[in-house]
Parts: sequence; C-alpha cells; structure tokens
Amino acid sequence: MSVTTHVLDLGAGRPASGVRVALDVRDGDGWQRLGEGATDIDGRLSGLLPAERRLGAGAHRLVFDTGAWFAGQGVDAFYPEVSVVFEVADPTQHFHVPLLLSPFGYSTYRGS
Repeated sequence: MSVTTHVLDLGAGRPASGVRVALDVRDGDGWQRLGEGATDIDGRLSGLLPAERRLGAGAHRLVFDTGAWFAGQGVDAFYPEVSVVFEVADPTQHFHVPLLLSPFGYSTYRGS
C-alpha cells in the first residue's frame, strides 16, 4: 500500500518542514531507490511511493537528510543522516514511520 512519515523537530517543538526523505528497498547486497520527496509544512510526507510502484515484502529503509536540513536552520547537528530500516511482511498494510528529531539524537516508531 503505502509508506508515510512525519518528522517533528523536538528541539524547536514544531514540525520539520522541508526534510528530504528517500524510500529504498533492499536489493541483494545493496539498495534500490523507490521514491523520494520532502516533508510539507506540517512535517509530513505521504507521496514516497509513486503510484506506478508497488510495495513488496522485504527490508526497506527511509533515509532522512537531517544534516542538510539542520544546516538550513543554522543549527550544528551530530547526525548528517538518519536511516531507518524496517521489515515489510504484509505489503497490503500501511506503514507510517515517524521521526522525532533533535540536533544530537532521534527516535522512531511504527505509527498508524
């Protein structure tokens, strides 16, 4: 079905607008890009998987370009990117993977 995300800037207490995010699928020993985009004004990104692509079973990852985003905010940060790898067992389900972000740490979970 779909993969969505929501990025929240915990340090500023607001959504993280404009964070570049990529969706990849494991392909043998490497990764294949399925889609990419940037979070909207509410920190959300729902169009990661183009309409012509289908989510399959297996390992996937979201790669958040946190270094560029923090640099654009004028903030020094420790993590230049955050990669969240997750397993898709049932591709008919919806996968919502939020990121709670600060300059020196982050957290994620499976949302709904």
